[in-house]
Amino acid sequence: MSATLEKNEFSLLGHKPALFVLFFTEMWERFSYYGMRAIFVLFLTASFTDGGWEWTRERALGLLGIYTSSVYLTPIIGGWIADKFTGYQKAVALGAFLMTLGHASLAFETEIMFYVGVGLLIAGNGLFKPNVTSVVSGLYDKYPERKDGAFTIFYMGVNSGGFLGVLLCGFLATNLSYSWGFGLAGIFMFLGTLQFWFGRSIFEKVGVEPTKNNTEEKETELDPKIETVPANVQRDRYIVVGILAFFVVFFWAAFEQASGSMNIFARDYTQRALTGNSALTFKIIDTLITVVPLGIISWVLLKLFAQTFKSISLSNITLGISFLSIWGIAIWKLTVILPGDKAEIEASWFLILNSLFIIGLAPLFSKWWESKYNPSAAMKFGIGMLLLGIGFGALAYGSSTIPQGAKTASVSLIWLVLAYLLHTMGELCLSPVGLSYVSKLVPPKKIGVMFGVWYLAIAAGNKIAHWVGGSIDAIVEQYSMSYFFLIFTIVPITAGLILILLNPLMKKLMHGIR
Repeated sequence: MSATLEKNEFSLLGHKPALFVLFFTEMWERFSYYGMRAIFVLFLTASFTDGGWEWTRERALGLLGIYTSSVYLTPIIGGWIADKFTGYQKAVALGAFLMTLGHASLAFETEIMFYVGVGLLIAGNGLFKPNVTSVVSGLYDKYPERKDGAFTIFYMGVNSGGFLGVLLCGFLATNLSYSWGFGLAGIFMFLGTLQFWFGRSIFEKVGVEPTKNNTEEKETELDPKIETVPANVQRDRYIVVGILAFFVVFFWAAFEQASGSMNIFARDYTQRALTGNSALTFKIIDTLITVVPLGIISWVLLKLFAQTFKSISLSNITLGISFLSIWGIAIWKLTVILPGDKAEIEASWFLILNSLFIIGLAPLFSKWWESKYNPSAAMKFGIGMLLLGIGFGALAYGSSTIPQGAKTASVSLIWLVLAYLLHTMGELCLSPVGLSYVSKLVPPKKIGVMFGVWYLAIAAGNKIAHWVGGSIDAIVEQYSMSYFFLIFTIVPITAGLILILLNPLMKKLMHGIR
């Protein structure tokens, strides 16, 4: 392909316009997921007078663990269904629709419908999650050197949705009711479903048909750039995927404390009532982090409109309606929080920091991965583990003043902010590039299933996260809050050092894959 044709193909911020259609599709799915996740435990453990169900922390975190692990377990089935029967595109659309029904069920706030909603969300995620990433991978199969950057940009869509979902669902849950928070997640999941379906013509027929109809020989014939890999080499690359997946379990077991124990720490142990200059400072910061990221995402949206409106107009119109609605809710939020000289930070607010830092840092990490200083897979994963552990070390230090067995405290919020910053940097070193490495190490026919296997490792990490997190009361009662966070300091740092030591072996087993 000539340089001019390639330049035209990568015409939107150095990437394909189709990538950004998927960016926004994933953004709405993550809006619904993270928005719901932010208020899940808070709703279940809140008092009846505050609109909750007064569940114990252990029971609430137990259900959260079942949910968050299952949504990463079912992608194995979803990837298989797409590979064998539906193709990636139909699987994504069906999964998105099931999640829409799931969020609608949660909004009823009855126990039966709550469980029905969780079940629908699990099933929908199974179809959606592995297959939308498979479409991204398929778009860049001819350009493997661009995949790390593409997946990092795609990951910005993940976290843009997470940022907006936490910001707005948490706001509605606090200022109206939890039903409104759950319902808003469903509304934007439905709009995301429409936006994807109306825009599917731009995906270069990637994922239209199930891959069972294609053989590796046919793929190689159609595209000479696709490598025919010897069996012994492919075996070594599968080993690398297995090693990376093993360490991913430890990463998510610690990282996913964000939606569980760290959320409880924010509500019950962090100083959130601000007055005077502190309140004014927070209001300025909150205004900026509401308006600026939303403005940046809207700018990307307009760039997409300029290049694709004629070809996928209905998709763009749906997307435009979604963003006008988002801006309306955001402006309403600001009119509520700005008046007065006091501020009460919502406990769920701290969860937006992860997404906010991702939006700010992802372009820098993307450039790093595309430079000559791009580290190997094991080094990236090792650095990510170390940063994650150091973040929990900050929480362990910050909570050292909390008395043994305390149910409440007023620790400075700076420790949570610092922890989320370090955790985000660690996540950028591991999570988006993990998907990229799977796509490069695995044959095209196995992409859907292997993404499912990758999410199986994440499922195990999520289950362990909330199993350990559910013991927070027992650990604080017997030892201390600082001791609880030290567990998540030591384990990731140890895992990170092991990965760095394994780096030479991993590079050898990858047989030239970078």
